[in-house]
Amino acid sequence: MVEKIDVLISKEKIQAAIDQMAREIEKEYEGKELHFICVLKGGVTFMVDLARAIKTNVYFHFMDVSSYGYGTESTGNLKILMDLDEPIANKHVIIVEDIVDSGRTLSMLREMLLRRNPASLKICTLLDKPDRRVSPVPIEYSCFEIPDEFVVGYGLDYAQKYRNLDYIGVISFEEE
Repeated sequence: MVEKIDVLISKEKIQAAIDQMAREIEKEYEGKELHFICVLKGGVTFMVDLARAIKTNVYFHFMDVSSYGYGTESTGNLKILMDLDEPIANKHVIIVEDIVDSGRTLSMLREMLLRRNPASLKICTLLDKPDRRVSPVPIEYSCFEIPDEFVVGYGLDYAQKYRNLDYIGVISFEEE
């Protein structure tokens, strides 16, 4: 099988959407300390670019959670591979995700973090795929709504490949 990637969202469109989201977040959190929780690994590229676009200080936190393994479908089981290393109680927190697909992973993660008593907890994502949603999850900030396609690039992977692409592409598989 040969993997083929077609551009869905260009580098320029991604940056413009991130800049707009940064302005919205700055306005809403003016005068408050803001804490990003990046969901590794896919969210890193998006979080870094979003944080650089925000003119106020942003604290970085990381979690590694998975429900995909090496396939293209969520397993529905949340595994915490790396938890936060400090409390989030009374902090204004934004979970930064690369993509919200079925919503299973994010819904479970959100509930777990809410039990830690943050002052506020919101979700921002680069990509939202609502046609695949099976678990309801509130998404306060989203750059793009996309169709039900398997996408790679800009942090998103297929079997750990293609994270370094500077655009979002749809991957397909063709016979050699």
